[in-house]
Amino acid sequence: MFLKNVLVRFGFWGQSPNSTSLWLALRVRCFAALRNWCLTPITISLLQLAACSSLSVDPSDPSDSFDTSAAADLPVLAAATASPWTLASTGREKPSAWQNFRFPGKPLSQFSYVRMDSRDAMRVTAKSSASMWHQVLRVEPADLGRVNFSWNVPELIAQADMALREADDSPVRIVLTFEGDRSRFSLKNTLLSELARALTGEELPYATLMYVWCNQRAPGTVIVNPRTDRIRKLVVESGVARLNQWLDYEQSIRADFEKAFGEPPGALMSVALMTDTDNTKSIARAWYGPLTLAPTVR
Repeated sequence: MFLKNVLVRFGFWGQSPNSTSLWLALRVRCFAALRNWCLTPITISLLQLAACSSLSVDPSDPSDSFDTSAAADLPVLAAATASPWTLASTGREKPSAWQNFRFPGKPLSQFSYVRMDSRDAMRVTAKSSASMWHQVLRVEPADLGRVNFSWNVPELIAQADMALREADDSPVRIVLTFEGDRSRFSLKNTLLSELARALTGEELPYATLMYVWCNQRAPGTVIVNPRTDRIRKLVVESGVARLNQWLDYEQSIRADFEKAFGEPPGALMSVALMTDTDNTKSIARAWYGPLTLAPTVR
């Protein structure tokens, strides 16, 4: 029925299903629709993350095509990528792997290393902006253990609602992307993944899990992205009661993935921090402590 609706929607119902021109035209029309319907800033960023998953990038090189910070910000960025925060976080053997990753057409959120309350911290300021402090890695499913992170949030984004496309902003997010069996994709997600491959040479990550602070939903709530169900957010903090203080978390990656997606996780492909205000056109600030991965206990 879904396929019939797609064919009717794009004017192809009644044509021979064996027609090569039918499927070519259908893919073109669906890709165009997906651009408008599914490619929110977050989904666009995940297309880019897929494309750079096997690349090593030098953040101090202004000619690098993946780190697109303004030249004036390069000294701050270089200091952040070689900071004690980076050395204390995942991928400590190559600290330059952390990158401020831009979303197409969006101003960068600004990340910088600071000492705060005797802690190494990554400070981020978002001014109608969105970007990720991101690192590529690989952890096989059998080795997935716990993710440890902390943050300090002075204020929530009053207009934000992560269940709505037009208000999908958050003062803090921890973002994890995973491999998986794409044969289980719906038709829409299959087409979106093909679009990712057409645009970047790589497929969309099979699944993306985010740990978030929500304005009103209770901790433990799973929020499905309004454009693709391959992005799901697990609320770990809610409301204003614990603002302006350091909060520490230790989360089971496997248990949280199974709670959000209802299946075991594949290999972990990347981790990122994200503070974004591009949809609400507001200003947000936050501080993140080092992000670490603890191996599973066997």
